[in-house]
Amino acid sequence: MGVSESFHDVVENYHLAAAEFVKGNPEPYNALWSHAEDVTVGNPWGPPMRGWESVKPTMERAADLWRDGEVVGFENISTIVTSELGFIVEIERFNAKMGGSDQLTPVALRTTSILRPEQGTWKIIHRHADSITTARGAESLSH
Repeated sequence: MGVSESFHDVVENYHLAAAEFVKGNPEPYNALWSHAEDVTVGNPWGPPMRGWESVKPTMERAADLWRDGEVVGFENISTIVTSELGFIVEIERFNAKMGGSDQLTPVALRTTSILRPEQGTWKIIHRHADSITTARGAESLSH
């Protein structure tokens, strides 16, 4: 399959979109997503969602929780790209105001993003993000 926009260019745009997301603007992220019914998202504030009609409002709700954010950096753990799928595992670091707080808070998220080629470009089909960036004990799994 010939994909006109390179995987690495789309990942760079994804990182630029993250800078807008932590300011409360989900639109650059939304533009990078596939709008198919098999897309999925799992974020720190809710259960996994499937299908663009569920993923889009979930992403918008998440963006509403951030304000005045700034990206500190992206620590790439792994990138694998084939002709049919690509994925990145990263630690995303940024500072942002969360919820009703007026204080900038440092945030680190463990993220996995999966992309596939659609109509000449790579589109996000899955994103998982959580705050587990250091080792934890077994008791951290009990609720």
